Amino acid sequence: MARYLRNGFLITFAILWLIPTYLLVVNAMTPSSSYDGSPDWFPGGFGFFDNLSKAWESADLGLGIYNSLLYATLSAGIAVFAAAFASFAVIVMPTRRRGLWFWLIYSGTLLPLQIFLAPLFKAFVDVNLYDTQLGMVLIYAALCVPFAFFVVRNYLTTVPDEITEAAQLDGAGWSRLFWRIHLPLVKSSLLAAFVFQFTWVWNDLLFGITLSTSPNIRPVMAALAELNGGYSSLGPPIVLAAALLVSLPTVVLFLTFQRFFASSLKPVG
Repeated sequence: MARYLRNGFLITFAILWLIPTYLLVVNAMTPSSSYDGSPDWFPGGFGFFDNLSKAWESADLGLGIYNSLLYATLSAGIAVFAAAFASFAVIVMPTRRRGLWFWLIYSGTLLPLQIFLAPLFKAFVDVNLYDTQLGMVLIYAALCVPFAFFVVRNYLTTVPDEITEAAQLDGAGWSRLFWRIHLPLVKSSLLAAFVFQFTWVWNDLLFGITLSTSPNIRPVMAALAELNGGYSSLGPPIVLAAALLVSLPTVVLFLTFQRFFASSLKPVG
C-alpha cells in the first residue's frame, strides 16, 4: 500500500511540474492568426514553424543564439579549467590555509549578483569593454569560477593521497601530476561543472541586458526579452515558439552528458 501511495504522490507532482511545459508546447504550436488571447489546453492547429519564422526575423534570434553559444562555451570552459587549477592547488599541493582559500573563492556564489551590476557597468565603460563580446566572456567566466571550483574541489578530495605519493616517488612533478594523473581522474566532475555553467550562461538575462545593447553583442535571452516586450503585438504563440527553440540546446546538452552527473557523485577511490 505504501508503494502505491508513494508512486501516486510522485506521479501527481510530476504531472504538476510538467503542466507549464505542456502549455508552452501547445501554445507555441498554435497559429498566431487563430490565437484568441487565452491559453489553449489542446492543439488547435500546427503553426510552430510559421511562428518561429516570424520570431527569427523580428528579433534576429540567429545572431543571439550564436552569441550565447560563444559566451556559454568559452566562459564555461575557461571557468572549469581555472577551477581545476585552483582545486589542484588547494587540495593536492602543500598549500597553507586551505580552508581560507576555499571560502575566498567560493564566496563568489554567496553574494546576490545584483550588487555587481552598478560597479561592473561603470568599470566596463571606463575600460571600453561595455557592449563587447570580450567583456561578456570575461564577466561570465569570472562568475562561473566559484561554483565550478566547488564541484571540482569536492570531487578532487575523494582522490586517494596514495596516488599522489606514488606518482611523486616515480619522479612526477606538479605539472605531470595535474595534466597526466589528476585531470583525467576528475574529468566527470569537469564535464558536470561545464554543463551547469553552460546552462547558467545560456539562460542569463541580467548581465545580458546590463552589459550589452547592440544586436550583434546581446545574448539570446536578451533578444527573447526584446521580442516579448517590443514585439508583443506579434502575439504570445510567436514568443513561446522562440522560447521553446532557445531552451532546446541546454536540454540536449544535459541529456547528452547526464551520465557524468551520476559519476561525478561517486568517489574516485
